[in-house]
Amino acid sequence: MVEAAAEVGRAPAAAAATETDRRPSSVQPARRFWGWGREGAGPSPEHQRAIAGLLASRFGLGELTIASPPRVEELDLRRPRLVPPAPLEAICSTAPFDRAAHTYGKSFRDIVRALRRDYRHPPDVVAFPRSEADVAAVLDWCTAVRAAAIPYGGGSSVVGGVEADVDDRYAGAVSLDLSHLDRVLEVDRTSRAARIQAGVLGPALEEQLRPHGLTLRHFPQSFEFSSLGGWIATRSGGHYATLYTHIDDFVESLRIVTPAGTLETRRLPGSGAGPSPDRLFIGSEGILGVITEAWMRLQDRPTFRASASVAFDDFAAGAAAARAVAQAGLYPSNCRLLDPGEALTSGAGSGAEAVLILAFESADHAPEAWMARALECAADHGGSVPPDAGRTRTAAEPRPDDAAGAWRKAFLDAPYLRDALVAMGMVSETFETAVTWDRFPAFHEGVMTAASDALRAACGAGQVTCRFTHVYPDGPAPYYTILGPGRRGGELEQWAAIKRAAADAVIRLGGTITHHHAVGRDHRPWYDRQRPDPFAAALRAAKAALDPAAVLNPGVLIDP
Repeated sequence: MVEAAAEVGRAPAAAAATETDRRPSSVQPARRFWGWGREGAGPSPEHQRAIAGLLASRFGLGELTIASPPRVEELDLRRPRLVPPAPLEAICSTAPFDRAAHTYGKSFRDIVRALRRDYRHPPDVVAFPRSEADVAAVLDWCTAVRAAAIPYGGGSSVVGGVEADVDDRYAGAVSLDLSHLDRVLEVDRTSRAARIQAGVLGPALEEQLRPHGLTLRHFPQSFEFSSLGGWIATRSGGHYATLYTHIDDFVESLRIVTPAGTLETRRLPGSGAGPSPDRLFIGSEGILGVITEAWMRLQDRPTFRASASVAFDDFAAGAAAARAVAQAGLYPSNCRLLDPGEALTSGAGSGAEAVLILAFESADHAPEAWMARALECAADHGGSVPPDAGRTRTAAEPRPDDAAGAWRKAFLDAPYLRDALVAMGMVSETFETAVTWDRFPAFHEGVMTAASDALRAACGAGQVTCRFTHVYPDGPAPYYTILGPGRRGGELEQWAAIKRAAADAVIRLGGTITHHHAVGRDHRPWYDRQRPDPFAAALRAAKAALDPAAVLNPGVLIDP
C-alpha cells in the first residue's frame, strides 16, 4: 500500500489551483451528476489503470476492473409524485438530469450507489428559486401538500445531508436548489463585511469580493462546489488551521425563511443579549429554515505569506510541536501535521517521518517573526527544520515547490481521486473529530486500533492514516483516512462495519462525531449519543415552532 499510496497521492488533477487563486471560468465542462467535480476532470483513464495495477499488486488482488460512470439514460427514476402549482412551474424541474444530480451528495456511500445505477430515491421535483419570495412560496407549497423540502447548496455533503429518502408520511420530496441566489449584494468596506446571498459557490464569492480587496478567507476542501449557505448550515470548517477555523467565526447576521415566517438577526460585531439567534441556525442543517442571505465578516486579502515543513521522527513528537505552536498564540494559517503514511500519500514525505506543515499570512506585515518562533517550537520537540525554511514572499510570487506545495495539491485533488478509487472497487473513507490534548494520546491509539482492526476484518488488508486538519490551544482535530480492498457488491457493508467501529471508538474515547463534516443522516446514531437529551428536547421544540409540519430535511439531527 505504501508504494501505491505514493503514486495515488501524486495523481495529476484538473483542480491544481490553490484555494485563493481559483477563478470561475466563463466556459466550463458540465458538472457530474453522479460524483465529484466536472466531466473530464481528475485522473486520466491511463493514470487510473496505473493506480489500479499498483493497488492490485500491493493487495494481491488480481486485475482490478474500473466501473464506468453512469449515464442519465441508464437510470430507472420513479415517476414524480408531485406536480408543482402553476405559479411555481417556471422555477421547478422534473428533468431526469436535475433529479439525478440532486439525489445524492458526494460521500463514499453516494458514489458506490451512483456507480451501481441505484437511484431509487430521487427528489420528485427540483426547485430553483430566484428570489427569497420564491423560497417562501416553495415552502408554503411543501407544507400544504406535506412534501419534504430539502435545502441544497452545492451538493457536496459527505454525510447524507441532502438525500430525498423520506418515508410515506410525505407525499414526495422537493430539492430546494439555491444556486440562483449567488450574488454579493452589498459591501461595507468600513466595517469589512458584506451581505451575500446564500447560494453563491466559493469561487464566485471570492471573485466578487476581489475588486474590493477583500476575502472571506474560508476555504474548505469542497470550496469549488459548495455554497455559503451550505457552509453556514453545516458549520463548515475551512482550510485555515487556527483562529478562524469554522464558518461560525465569520457570521455577523443571518436572514432565514422558515415555514412559520422570515426572520433576520441584527447585524452586530458582538452581543450579550441572551442566547444568540444566529447560533440556532448555524449548524442546523436545513431542519429549521432556509438561509437566504448572510452578512459575513471579511478580511483584507493577504499580501505576505511564508510556509515551511518540518520533519519529525514520529507522530507523537510532531503532535507535541503542534500543541506548542497552538498554545503560543501565533495563529498560523496552516499548522497541519501528517503522519508518515499521510505524508507519503501526499508526496510531502518519504514515509519514514511525520511532517508538520506551517504557514503564516498577513495583509499588514511580513510574518517572519511569527514563523521563526513556530520553527523554534518545532525544533524544541525534535523537529528537523530546513535551513531556508519560512522565507516570506509576496502575493505576486509563485508558491514554492516544496512539501507544503505537494500536500496542497494532493488536498485539492483528493475528491477526484476518491471517486476513481471507488470505481476500482476500493473502500475509501475519511472521518474526522476533535479531542482535548490531555486525552489525545490514548484517543489516537484507541481510534487507530479500532479502525485498523475493523479494516482488516472487513477488507483483509488496508491502511489507516492520520493528519491534523486544525489545532486549538486545548486540542487537535485529527482526520483519519482509510483505504482497503472492497468486494464487488459488498462495499457498502464493508464501509458500514468500519464506520461503525471507528465512530463507536470516537464517542467512547471522548471525541466529537464530527468536527467539520456535519451530522447528516450518516452520523445520526452517534450524534444522538453525543447530544444531551434536554438539548434534543429544546431542538425539537424549536423545530415545532419554526416548521410545524416538519417538512424541512426530515431525518437530519432529530426525527420528524
